[in-house]
Amino acid sequence: MAILSPRGEDFPRWYQDVLAKAELADNGPVRGTMVIRPYGYAIWERMQADVDSRIKATGAVNAYFPLFIPESYLRREAQHVEGFSPELAVVTHGGGKELEEPVVVRPTSETVIGEYMAKWTQSYRDLPLLLNQWANVVRWELRPRLFLRTSEFLWQEGHTAHVDEADAAAYARRIHLEVYLEFMTSVLALPVFVGRKTAKERFAGATNTLTLEAMMGDGKALQMATSHELGQNFARAFDIGFLGADGRRHLAWTTSWGSSTRMIGGLIMAHGDDNGLRVPPRLAPTQVLVLPVRDDAALVEQVSGITEGLRAAGVRVQLDVRPGLSFGRRVTDAELKGIPVRVELGPRDLAAGTVTLARRDTSEKIVIPLDDVLTRVPALLDDVQDTMYSTALAARDARTHDVGNLDEAVEAASVGFARLPWVAVGDSGEARLAEESLTIRCIQRPDGTIPDSADEPDLVCIVARAY
Repeated sequence: MAILSPRGEDFPRWYQDVLAKAELADNGPVRGTMVIRPYGYAIWERMQADVDSRIKATGAVNAYFPLFIPESYLRREAQHVEGFSPELAVVTHGGGKELEEPVVVRPTSETVIGEYMAKWTQSYRDLPLLLNQWANVVRWELRPRLFLRTSEFLWQEGHTAHVDEADAAAYARRIHLEVYLEFMTSVLALPVFVGRKTAKERFAGATNTLTLEAMMGDGKALQMATSHELGQNFARAFDIGFLGADGRRHLAWTTSWGSSTRMIGGLIMAHGDDNGLRVPPRLAPTQVLVLPVRDDAALVEQVSGITEGLRAAGVRVQLDVRPGLSFGRRVTDAELKGIPVRVELGPRDLAAGTVTLARRDTSEKIVIPLDDVLTRVPALLDDVQDTMYSTALAARDARTHDVGNLDEAVEAASVGFARLPWVAVGDSGEARLAEESLTIRCIQRPDGTIPDSADEPDLVCIVARAY
């Protein structure tokens, strides 16, 4: 009997099954909230640590700002409050009394951080001010789905202030490429389309939004991370100004950018198969699971030595000798959790001086000399990482179709992504696509790079259904 619903028959049900069987998350007690279970949180911690180190490499530093934001702060930037109003959770009572001013539970922090940027910035010497925070946010979700759309989720949000527009734009792009794009491709093994959002799809209050769009296993798009140029909109609303080198007062230019626990949903849906999750080795909390076929003293002694040797070599490894569980059950658990490589040792292997390496990505089993395990496993992990990326890229490219007009785009996007000339969309094109539950995921140059303007010639756009 299958443990999971077949992925090709009922993708949403398969996704829910993976969340439960791989012990990633559960629904919280309040509708739209989630409990992230230890294994799911271990994956998040690996994501967080890697992204955090990349953010710090760009010069940003971490801080923390309040969960509660005065409602009046949001109203200072008209587009911002209009964009978030339907999703806001508002507190009107506290300590048994009605509050003098309602407070909003943080949906994003441009407003509260803008208030303090204004306080901390006096001179051009104080800029750029490069801040990041790891936090939870609340956006009241009408159709929740764990890790994809929940009323509360975890994320990082960066907020910066700069002396001029060019510096702000360059930094937002640097974050997008050096942090998000590099993480998605080199760690998550996930190919993404990179580009600009249309004016309709931009972040509320932004002058430009950069995005990374990945294809999931059902052909739909998932927005993996975004970076926003905010122009001087928030600087004007919160008076983020500075005394320039010319002795005059100027308004700063600001950016914001973020990635969230949605990345775990993308990991599941892009790489998972009918046996469960598949985790790229560079991300995996456990890269290698060592399994004796049975509870035998000689086997346990040998696998314990293998485990310690791999750990000393820098591999994240675990030994599974849980009592009362069959070898088959332990293998099934490892496959559900997507552990990249298993090292399996049985009595016949021990007698022959061999060991079996099992790849989670391809299900291939390789028998090697026992003495080679400490050198072969790290190389195998690198190969699994590379193969997972190339497999995902081939799958995405096979379902991405170049078309010439909107009608063809609608047809192609029913099974994957459509790529068409941006000029073919026209003034009413986005409304036409919306009637079919489709959106333009991004605009890019023909070579896949980010355009400086949506008015550049020969641009293309990616059209898809999205989560």
